[in-house]
Amino acid sequence: MDWFSVVLIVFGLALFEIIISIDNAIINAEVLSTMTKKGKQWFLLWGMLVAVFLVRGLLPWLILWISTPNLGFLGSFTASFSSDPAVVKAVKDSAPILLAGGGTFLVFLFFHWLFLEPKHYGLIGEKFIQTFGVWFFAVVSVLLVTIVWLAIRCNPLMALGAVIGSSAFFISHGFKENAEQAEKRMLEKSSTMSDISKIFYLEVIDMSFSIDGVLGAFAFTFVIPLILVGNGIGAIAVRQLTVANIDKVKKYKYLKNGAMYSIFVLGCVMLCHSFGLHIPDWFSPFATFCIIGYFFWKSLKALKETPHCSLPEKHSS
Repeated sequence: MDWFSVVLIVFGLALFEIIISIDNAIINAEVLSTMTKKGKQWFLLWGMLVAVFLVRGLLPWLILWISTPNLGFLGSFTASFSSDPAVVKAVKDSAPILLAGGGTFLVFLFFHWLFLEPKHYGLIGEKFIQTFGVWFFAVVSVLLVTIVWLAIRCNPLMALGAVIGSSAFFISHGFKENAEQAEKRMLEKSSTMSDISKIFYLEVIDMSFSIDGVLGAFAFTFVIPLILVGNGIGAIAVRQLTVANIDKVKKYKYLKNGAMYSIFVLGCVMLCHSFGLHIPDWFSPFATFCIIGYFFWKSLKALKETPHCSLPEKHSS
């Protein structure tokens, strides 16, 4: 891997992590607004260590280790740099399983947003699709059956990976829904909670939101140190953004659209890779820059036309 590819992947990972973490940053900002200055400083220090090293550093390492247990825990960290043919073969054999699971998770995440979640409509057809929100479950069910059917013909373990990916989506979605409800209850009684309790709460929420970015990182690279650096830079930027001025970011109303379309493309890339289709290493970061760049431009244009835009209110589907 040349230095240009390394830099492109790291910056692509960082940008993806920042954009995908906007929802998490908004929740953090609302909770931080009820905390003292000292509490905010503690969140930035210890929250940074947990978010960068324990979650975004350890989680992808654990995922690769679980998918390739014969490498050992330390071996999974250095596997991408190894020239040992046995190690290279082990990673190559296990990669389709991980990619099938991660790709399924990300595609499910996109369709959930497209069919069910409140949004600013950024492309033609989004409003029409959301009127058929109930079809989300039918679409992802048919999609899962199709992926499993195709995977069984290639590698039965890929089918298992796809099922695990779908299960991980519904489990993590449940945690996110619970986190949002818990946030509302906590803000109502924030005066009775200590800053330490709020920091612990924010870390739990961060873990539930981080799975999207961690799985998406494998569409960029399998090199764990690069994932750690890229996601770490993104997590640090989000933490600073949360404390600095999250309200300004919220005005760019189509950034979430950019994040979700990026997730869809990365999910498709992972699924294509899992079935043996070759896609260049530069494609994932390049696509991420293009998609997010387009929706940033669209947000900036909308902001100039209507300076006082607001976020869509949540509604039941």
